[in-house]
Amino acid sequence: MNPLKVKTASNLLDFLLGLGYTKTKVKQLLKHRAITVNGRMVTRTDQKLSVNDSISLDAKPKPGAEILGVSGIGIVHEDDAVIVINKPSGLLTIATEKEKKETAYYLLNAYFKERDPSKPDRIFIVHRLDRETSGLIVFAKDEAAKHRLQKDWDDAEKKYYAVVEGVPKDAEGRIESYLSETAAFKVYSETAGEESKHAVTRYRVLKAGKGLALLDVILETGKKHQIRVHLFDIGCPVVGDKKYGARTNPIRRIALHAYSLSFAHPVSGKLMHFSTPLPKAFSSLVRPAV
Repeated sequence: MNPLKVKTASNLLDFLLGLGYTKTKVKQLLKHRAITVNGRMVTRTDQKLSVNDSISLDAKPKPGAEILGVSGIGIVHEDDAVIVINKPSGLLTIATEKEKKETAYYLLNAYFKERDPSKPDRIFIVHRLDRETSGLIVFAKDEAAKHRLQKDWDDAEKKYYAVVEGVPKDAEGRIESYLSETAAFKVYSETAGEESKHAVTRYRVLKAGKGLALLDVILETGKKHQIRVHLFDIGCPVVGDKKYGARTNPIRRIALHAYSLSFAHPVSGKLMHFSTPLPKAFSSLVRPAV
């Protein structure tokens, strides 16, 4: 079936009822993970729809679709060498000693296995995001692609949205320090030391209001907890990030999202660029423009 276009803002149930579907049929389609909105699987009848949203219905959902639907992982791009996903907040990238299965890595491998059991597809980790951070991650589909991506990863451009407590003194800035980690796994800035790692973060204030600011953040280096520590260093901790000084948590998550990723394709060498929109929860925090 061709995608359906939303002409008037509504919710999913009302939209489909208006097209002649019964309430029972809508619930059945949702149960079988057979409805997507703008390419993303949905599971609720009260899913909000905006004008020009694209709705697709499939009575026979693709193998593995339930794995992605339940986990909240969205596939942004896939080819023979790489797969780019949009990871939800709260999901680990890879396993820890305490958690082995609720990770993007494990779930994607399970998705590939269910999609085609005869194919020994396996993904390879190129980089990672903190559990609390949402956004774009790229995985490789073979070791050669993984090594080529990691070799040039410092040249990849990574941009984030961050909502912070307070407003930075300068509308644009560059934060530079050396990062070290305590035995309790908390990262902090210090002067250069033998074990410390050089880190540079750039930011720009997009808008501010109610004592908060929305920042566009670019990583010049990619170190553990770098953005969170650097924004704490300038007196503007990320909203929800209690570990690094935040006092509030209005959206029950850390307000940090990896929205833009650009890198050279490991096979063709072509520059690939991917982006996701500002999370709605972020825009609700900071309303008036600067």
